[in-house]
Amino acid sequence: MVVLRREIGDVLRDARQRQGRTLREVSSAARVSLGYLSEVERGQKEASSELLSSICDALDVPMSLVLREVSDRIAVAEGLLVPDTVPADLAAAVDGDTGRSWMQTRAELTPVG
Repeated sequence: MVVLRREIGDVLRDARQRQGRTLREVSSAARVSLGYLSEVERGQKEASSELLSSICDALDVPMSLVLREVSDRIAVAEGLLVPDTVPADLAAAVDGDTGRSWMQTRAELTPVG
């Protein structure tokens, strides 16, 4: 069974580790206790939307990208095909004409599949 809080925690931990940052650094920037952030990353605590936003800000990763990565992971676990593209109109809305900034940020997260 897929547990949402575990998937969210995995994505947050992957983003933090990819940046080479410690739990202490991110917890301080997010203004959340180190122990609580650790529990969120391990999927033991359910992060509120406010806390998730604070952690994403501390990681400088848009919450929408974290949630998309979580959604992709759940889709794969459910046996669904996840397209590796972003609709052109969404990319343009997020980053003007090119969508490059969005894709660079997206690359910060672990690809699924």
